[in-house]
Amino acid sequence: MFDGRIYRAAFVPLLLVLVVAGFSLSGSAPPLRSTLAPDAFDGARAFAELQTLARRFPDRRPASAGDRRFASYVAQSLRALGGSAGGGFQVSTSEVSAQTIDGEQTLENVIATRPGSTGLAPIAIIAHRDAAAPGSSAELSGTAALIELARVFAHSETRRSIVIVSTSGGSGGYGGAASFAGGLSTPLDAAIVLGDVAGQVARRPFVLPFSASGAAAPAALTNTLSSAISQEAGIEAGTPSAGSSLAHLAFPLATGEESPIQAAGVPAALLQVSGERGPSPGESVSQARLESFGRAALSAVYALDEGPEIPAGAGTGVSFGRKTLPGWAVRLLALALMLPVLVTCVDALARLRRRREPVLRWVLWTLTCALPSLSCALFAILLGLLGIVAAPAGALSSASLSADPSARGAAVATAFVLALATLCWPALLRRLSLPARPSEDGAGLGPMLVLLAVALLTWLVNPFASLLFIPALHLWLIACSPQLRRGALSYVAILAGLFGLALLLLAYVHELGLGPGGLAESAVLLLAGGQVGLFGALIWSVAIGCLLAVLMLSRARLPIGSGGQEEWMKISTRGPLTYAGPGSLGGTESALRQ
Repeated sequence: MFDGRIYRAAFVPLLLVLVVAGFSLSGSAPPLRSTLAPDAFDGARAFAELQTLARRFPDRRPASAGDRRFASYVAQSLRALGGSAGGGFQVSTSEVSAQTIDGEQTLENVIATRPGSTGLAPIAIIAHRDAAAPGSSAELSGTAALIELARVFAHSETRRSIVIVSTSGGSGGYGGAASFAGGLSTPLDAAIVLGDVAGQVARRPFVLPFSASGAAAPAALTNTLSSAISQEAGIEAGTPSAGSSLAHLAFPLATGEESPIQAAGVPAALLQVSGERGPSPGESVSQARLESFGRAALSAVYALDEGPEIPAGAGTGVSFGRKTLPGWAVRLLALALMLPVLVTCVDALARLRRRREPVLRWVLWTLTCALPSLSCALFAILLGLLGIVAAPAGALSSASLSADPSARGAAVATAFVLALATLCWPALLRRLSLPARPSEDGAGLGPMLVLLAVALLTWLVNPFASLLFIPALHLWLIACSPQLRRGALSYVAILAGLFGLALLLLAYVHELGLGPGGLAESAVLLLAGGQVGLFGALIWSVAIGCLLAVLMLSRARLPIGSGGQEEWMKISTRGPLTYAGPGSLGGTESALRQ
């Protein structure tokens, strides 16, 4: 059914694409530097502030009474630094209704602005006040550093205006940060988001550029922050691995308050000691670490203030060390990798149509294999729409999941719906007059055509996500081909085809500290919170359906004379290699007489 010669020949364009991709690799932007020393950041004073805040505001659930008292305290502290006429800050507050870990709540932002000496675009420093669990001193350290940085800038002169922002909703949903970014009247040059800057546990990278939009912060900003950390803390900030970068670009997830800010077109990056996973509620804090990372943030602000404008637009390339492969090259490479499977499947379709095989029947059969997983996804989406599960963006780390008891119940209910839909699937096939198991040669082409369509649709929307389907497209040809289907070999090919999905899951499991249960809960929350969306749920459900179809196909033993391997090997064309009758060598009696 699948012609190996056509498959191999279709790899020729890939050689040219690899050459083009190699020449498209570009170097990373150099970091901005400042001649000013960040010694004005007083680590001892900032740590004393952190201890005071931890005692006065232990319970800081978003929009709670403690969170509101905390907002008033921050506003009073910033007003005490003096008005803008005397070199201090002009302080204002704003409210926004947004989705949080406790459902829809009214959040309060505190915004303080100190004018610069020029009209250049301002620099924003942002930290959230709230926390899912009581205490959470490490998560509180961002606000302590924010107040200390405000004290420094209240008594210093900068070229750019400095905007200090204390938000709520950072424990999930990022409603405060989204409201601030959406209400900007003046474009920002850059935004530095302070997370955990005092925790004892360090996880690289310390600078997180990712967002839920699938783009990353400009390298000029991230390299400036990383260089400042290296200089002030004496340790390397680390960079996201190629696998982590590809996972975030292929399946974007909100990692912090930098995500909605980037979505508003502002270059933003998160500075956090504990990496993407974030600190645990009971994690201890260090004065030395608060001082070093606070000074790193101050040094980065100085460098941004003295340097040129950060280039607009976020990056969409994959980083390989100091080199970056741009997004357009990834799109071209993904299409070249899908081309051999596309050409092979089109040729197989033409062959089967000439033999009058019912290919459409097996395409429909493959699509019905997606119905159990699609029912499961729609149920999770319904839980979010009805408000049964509060599923804000970003509530996916192990710490946030442990603070949300509804996530586990939603995962159990969704698993029950999946089991029920699977049990009802054979009855649906009988109503549609479709076989429960593959029984013809054309059954192998059905899953490949559907999977190829899924990969091409994904490629149009997100070329990075389409790379996840590349191993399956090539290796599942073995399980779907009558000539190559060999029991154990088919199963090995099916498992190897899941390499892209496995890489994605392992990257997020490692970054977010999730176990098997946390992974299932996160999947339900992504659906309920709308981060995956209906189109994404449909795409992934159909892809899972293709996997189930290929698994059933690998177990099938097609009978002789029913389109199986023996049927396929029968001679159906005439030519030098397939016909050995009289005249095949030109020695017939009629030819000799002539």
